[in-house]
Amino acid sequence: MQEEFLIAGFGGQGVMFAGQLLAYAAMGEGLHVTWIPSYGPEMRGGTAHCYVVISDRPIGSPVVRRPRVVMAFNNPSFEKYESYTAPQGLLAYNVSLIEANSGREDVIRLPVPATDLADETGDLRLANVVMLGAVLTAHPVLPVAAIRRALDEHIPAHHRDLLPRNLEALDKGVAFAARLGEAVAHLG
Repeated sequence: MQEEFLIAGFGGQGVMFAGQLLAYAAMGEGLHVTWIPSYGPEMRGGTAHCYVVISDRPIGSPVVRRPRVVMAFNNPSFEKYESYTAPQGLLAYNVSLIEANSGREDVIRLPVPATDLADETGDLRLANVVMLGAVLTAHPVLPVAAIRRALDEHIPAHHRDLLPRNLEALDKGVAFAARLGEAVAHLG
């Protein structure tokens, strides 16, 4: 098994943290992981993306050309990376901020109102965790419990007070994708 993820958005949307959480969760499950970040010229407000590769065997190269899962948090990322999604892959996008709709018929589309759901927790910054919950429910590469453990073990000390909200955001993403049911088939 090898799964490749591309997570993209503006700096400040928690793109890197989402990738790190995914990587930590996979390591916690005893899997091999690579995490490659890429920042635009500005940190906050500029573009940012990262690649995460998860495998049950050593990873030969962290280079990802056609990720099986793409998570886009804003319009520029959606427009740029929609075409990168591998055929039969999962294209998850934040419909709270993305007005475009994918015309691709060869991918599974997962439109998640991540920012709106994060707002229900009282913290818009948690859209990244909402998206992780939804993606791992639609494409259960890792158990959601692994993300819970990674949050508990790796949330920075200065944000430790946000752990309950992060867990709530994760649950909101899981519940949203679970409600979609048959509309989002599990990937094979």
